[in-house]
Amino acid sequence: MTAENQGRGADALMAAITGEPLSEQARADAAFMAEHDSAAADLALLREQLGIIGHALAEPAPPAPEPAPVRRPVRARRRVFTVALGSLAVAAAGSVLVGMGWLLTQAGSGVSSDAGASSADKAAPSQESIGTEFGSPLYLACSRLVAEGRATSVERVPGTASLRVTLDMTRYYKPDKGAQELAFTVDESLVPGLRKGDPVLIGIRKGAREPDFWAVGEGDIAPERAWITASLPEARELGC
Repeated sequence: MTAENQGRGADALMAAITGEPLSEQARADAAFMAEHDSAAADLALLREQLGIIGHALAEPAPPAPEPAPVRRPVRARRRVFTVALGSLAVAAAGSVLVGMGWLLTQAGSGVSSDAGASSADKAAPSQESIGTEFGSPLYLACSRLVAEGRATSVERVPGTASLRVTLDMTRYYKPDKGAQELAFTVDESLVPGLRKGDPVLIGIRKGAREPDFWAVGEGDIAPERAWITASLPEARELGC
């Protein structure tokens, strides 16, 4: 790009940014008007993106979850979603700042506005982790046991941070039926506060011997039970 064209591009960009009226001479310059219209279109797009980010950041933050005496898988999912929203806002703000830097270099770089438009394309977020969560059709298809029971014995394993838990099974989701009593060794951190008599929901993947999921108490079990019930028909049609 020649020095004359660089100067024209810089003047067109500044005129678009400040919104100052154009002289008759400038309006008669076709190259100048093309640079000016391109810069004005890019600025309008950036203003729109900034408005969207401003509205998103102005939304009140979701309330922090109450302290939970047991593992809360539903709340864990909510925390992941909150973090994802925050990360998305930061990423969007970063893209706008990059876009501003791109605009300020257009007059001297000779890069067209089409290149800037293509760089704004965003890939869709991955959904793989959602499909493997406990209670999802894929999790159920790839599990060997999902069932509810009631703790009939909770004993600490001497010299460890583990508990030996015996369950009287009350409901099987997969398979349709099984043993009346099951016993497992579980790290206490996964079931803090578990006591004899507490209702429990567990999940065991194919090839595993111990549960990889525990929910304790009706408050935690109820939403998982609803999701399992809704997912079972689809799970029966899936392979693993």
